[in-house]
Amino acid sequence: MSSSLNRRNPTSSQANDTTEQEPPPQPHLRRQRSTAHQAMSQTLTSAANLANFLPTGTLLAFQLLIPVFTTNGSCDYPTRVLTLVLLTLLSISCFLTSFTDSVKAEDGNVYYGFATRKGMWVFDYPDPSGLGLPDLSKYRIQFADWIHAVLSMLVFAAVAMRDKNAVSCFYPAPEQETKKVLDIVPMGVGVICSLLFLVFPTRRHGVGYPVTGDGGRR
Repeated sequence: MSSSLNRRNPTSSQANDTTEQEPPPQPHLRRQRSTAHQAMSQTLTSAANLANFLPTGTLLAFQLLIPVFTTNGSCDYPTRVLTLVLLTLLSISCFLTSFTDSVKAEDGNVYYGFATRKGMWVFDYPDPSGLGLPDLSKYRIQFADWIHAVLSMLVFAAVAMRDKNAVSCFYPAPEQETKKVLDIVPMGVGVICSLLFLVFPTRRHGVGYPVTGDGGRR
């Protein structure tokens, strides 16, 4: 009787066999998924490491002062104004430090200066005549410096938007749309800035950045 039923319904038995044995995913699909996952991981990692593009002094001041100014995220009107002033000053600091650089003198010490159109103004060198310094005209301001200055301000804004104390100070009870914007915008700014930092690299080692002390690197 069972054999006759199987002969009468061959399609049902084939359908059961098909559902029980699903074909494995093709290799090229697995490779595409792994490649996309790897690219996404690299993008998120570069965006997460954007704080490395900020001067360490400014970043440290932000991490130390923002909990104090915002009273751990519980702001009233005066503290909100003070927090806004703090963020503005730190953002200006990120902008200005992009034009600073370091130079190694003949005495072996590293000195800092500010890039200008004619060269670099070394503000902590003891000899006003500049004897013992390399050719400072190589350190003149460039177009990439302006790009890095603007990108540094954007990166700082993205870092500030990811800080819970700063966000709670200005948005104590954000709406759902506002929360989405606060989550998406810093990540988008981080990804775009990380790409632009790669397109427009800089050789400066200014105040708050790692110093190599190589006076002839330009």
